[in-house]
Amino acid sequence: MAKRVLFLLKTYLLTVVIFVAAKIVFMLCNGADHPVTFSDMCEVIHHGLSLDLSTSLYILSVPFLLMIVSVWTGFTRWLRIILLSFFAIISLALTLAFVADTSLYPFWGFKLDASCLQYLETPTEAMASVTTAYLIWRVIVIIAVTLLFFFGYKYIVRTLRTKNTTGTIAKVRETIFYLICIPLIIIGIRGGLGESTTNIGQVYYSQNQFLNHSAVNPVFSFFASFEKTATNNVSYHFMDDSECVKIISRLYNTDSTENDTLLTTQAPNIVIILLESLGGTFTEIGGRDDVTPNLNRLAHEGIYFTNCYGNTWRTDRGTVCTWSGYPSFPTMSVMKIPSKSQSLPNIARTLSNERNYHTHYLYGGDINFTNMRSYLVSGGFQQLTWSQDYSTDEQKSARWGVRDDITFGTLYDLCTTLPQPFLIGFSTLSSHAPWDVPINKFEDEILNAFYYLDQCVGNFIKKLRQSPVWNNTLIIMLPDHGIPYKNIDETNPLKNHIPMIWTGGAVKAPQHIEQICNQTDLPATLLGQMGISHKDFTFSRDVMSESYTNPIAINTYDDGFSIYDDSNFVNYDFISNRVVASQGKEQERMILQAKAILQAASKDLDQR
Repeated sequence: MAKRVLFLLKTYLLTVVIFVAAKIVFMLCNGADHPVTFSDMCEVIHHGLSLDLSTSLYILSVPFLLMIVSVWTGFTRWLRIILLSFFAIISLALTLAFVADTSLYPFWGFKLDASCLQYLETPTEAMASVTTAYLIWRVIVIIAVTLLFFFGYKYIVRTLRTKNTTGTIAKVRETIFYLICIPLIIIGIRGGLGESTTNIGQVYYSQNQFLNHSAVNPVFSFFASFEKTATNNVSYHFMDDSECVKIISRLYNTDSTENDTLLTTQAPNIVIILLESLGGTFTEIGGRDDVTPNLNRLAHEGIYFTNCYGNTWRTDRGTVCTWSGYPSFPTMSVMKIPSKSQSLPNIARTLSNERNYHTHYLYGGDINFTNMRSYLVSGGFQQLTWSQDYSTDEQKSARWGVRDDITFGTLYDLCTTLPQPFLIGFSTLSSHAPWDVPINKFEDEILNAFYYLDQCVGNFIKKLRQSPVWNNTLIIMLPDHGIPYKNIDETNPLKNHIPMIWTGGAVKAPQHIEQICNQTDLPATLLGQMGISHKDFTFSRDVMSESYTNPIAINTYDDGFSIYDDSNFVNYDFISNRVVASQGKEQERMILQAKAILQAASKDLDQR
């Protein structure tokens, strides 16, 4: 009995030590953008220990059951094989979790969860963010660490004896002992006897989200996230529906009244360019005049929405926000649910039906990624141009697909050859990890990629300005989302502050629009300028209308949101159910409005 109990204790302690060590490695590997002190590491280990202890009990459950069997059979050769096979699987699983968590965090800014599995449906696109050397090093690390973990567990297994020589009474006593331990293990896994069970939020302790994320056990985070992704839709219910409707009716309306006219015509050719990841951090919004000089200049030559905020943190979500004027959700992508996304309004469908616009979408990557094709076609785009329409060499010009300077050339050709009036949507892609672009302006590869994108924009505008189509064309440029960069994360309002710029010959005169707004407000604002009803876009607001009296913007990210108005900013975390960062004095009102938006949007989606 003593050897079996000692084996279980050693196994449990080794697993806990592995989890603690993984936290240290996670912090060290991500320390460039998130510096931590030795004191921070101690605090992270201390606060994260409860999740580590609970998760280790999950892993211990199989060896525990095998020990009960061994009481009666002895530690036979077959039990040894089963136990070693289990530890081999666990060693690989833990290593994959740690490496994925540590590697993905710089890109995503949150802990490993089940959403990563969605990208395995299109592995080529998923791998496009990284270099071959990046992958090779991680494969090497996975093999080495898996072997290290396995030999650690194997060493402990060697302490078990192979024969059972105890009598029946001793076997019964030992079995009873283990049976008594089962409720204790369950209580440990559950996290106690109270109503609240073990959850990720229990380890959050700091105003620094990186430290909170470091404390979270990635294995627990991964499996806990399955609960929120088990169904296609998520349901938010924070208040009575009547109260929610009252709040939403103040924030959103479908009227355009007494609009300030921005355009020279109500039937312009329209080009909407989604600039991959180009948040305001890299423009003059963030104090940079060197990274995007062309966009900065175009902003002051055209119509510049100076206080626009992105709704989300991923391209699939940002695309839906832009074209459908539909809110983003913290843990779900509407684009990936064709049964829902096909029912959403879309600028393309509206212009095609109302004004007989010719509609075309251009993307240099795989247009099947994240169900993008389904969304675009059902949304009213009559023609698609994507990576498969280019030569093999062009498809290989960048890791994500066709390089931006090539696709901007295609965009020019479309603008000068499509029947008028036309609507062209275009998603750029080169300003995305691994930041592989054909110029080298900055040593920082991220700044370099955005400078390259800006050069592509500048060259395209310069060339199109010389064409006959320019005078009747409106070009709208805005990012699909912002990204974390150095110390700019969700707790900083700058992270989601994006430039929205209208330029082209159809723009009447330069103007700055200083109202707070979201990228979801583009459909209503554009259609309002064209004299077209936007009543179907119930979550989009005409920023130029006199009816726009409650300027507010919301951004959602994995299990959290940020909300902004003229004098307040609140960043709220659903995991810990608390405010992480704020500015202004009206936290409660801002949080209530954000929750009402999520509740109304989730109810709307559920009914589609």
